[in-house]
Formats: sequence, structure tokens, C-alpha cells
Amino acid sequence: MLIPTIIMGVLAIALLYIGYQRGGGEHILGLKSAGNLLLQIIPLLIFAFIMAGMIQILVPHEIISRWVGAESGFRGLLLGSAIGGIMPGGPYVSMPIVAGMLRTGASIGTMVALITAWSLLAFSRLPMEIGLLGWKFTLIRLACVFFFPPIAGLIANKLFSGIEVV
Repeated sequence: MLIPTIIMGVLAIALLYIGYQRGGGEHILGLKSAGNLLLQIIPLLIFAFIMAGMIQILVPHEIISRWVGAESGFRGLLLGSAIGGIMPGGPYVSMPIVAGMLRTGASIGTMVALITAWSLLAFSRLPMEIGLLGWKFTLIRLACVFFFPPIAGLIANKLFSGIEVV
């Protein structure tokens, strides 16, 4: 976590410096915009981290293992895909939950299927997608990506099972 933090810090400082050099108070406008975004996202972050922590504590390891752990097999991949497809929110919500589940015993493949379904299927985005792009496009897109989450989970299980990731 240290290296990504350093990279983000260097990029943020560089962009702040560029905004300062351009003049006109652009660096101040950028900081105000960042502050507004922070105020919007903090509640989501707090609740997502609470959920991740509570999943680790409240859900017994045996249940995680049975339903989404290595012993869950293809059923776990399908369950992870279904959960990922219906999981609302952005990465600030989904990533902490996945991290908590990995720490509790979820398999790498199931969590890869979950994250893949969350990003590709995103059923919570369907009303907007249908409204802007139409039914036909939405159905074509879903038909093209529907089978990828469990396939990605299978690949992750075959190539990376047994590797400690979190």
C-alpha cells in the first residue's frame, strides 16, 4: 500500500504545482473541488469500511469458506458473479468489501469473479444505460460480457490459488 500511496502523492503534488504555475488560482479551485468530492465520498468510505470489518468479524469463517471459499467450487464463482453484478456503488464500496472477504477466507477466484461482474455487468447502471444507449445496445453488451466473470474466476483459481493476496 505504500508504493501506490507515494505514487498518488507525487502525482497530486505535481498537478497542484502545475495548477499553481498556471496562475489564476487554479490550484485553489482544484483544492476546493477535491474538498467537495471528499465530503461526498467520506460517508461511503466509512460505511464500506464498517461493512468490510463487520463481515470479517460477524460472518463465521466456515460460512465464507462454504459459500465463496476455495471449497465452494463453481457454485462460489457463480455466487460471486451474481453478488458482483448487483453490488451497488463505486470502487470505494466494493473494494473494501472484497478485501474483507479475502481476509475472511473467500477464494481468489470468487473475488475475481465478483469484481469482474461488478465492473462488467453492473446491473445498478442498467436504467441509465438503457435510457441513454437503448435496450438493443444494452442487451448486446450484456450478451458479450455475461460469461466473463465466472471464466475470470476459473482462471484466477487455476493460476493463483494458494497465493496470499491481502
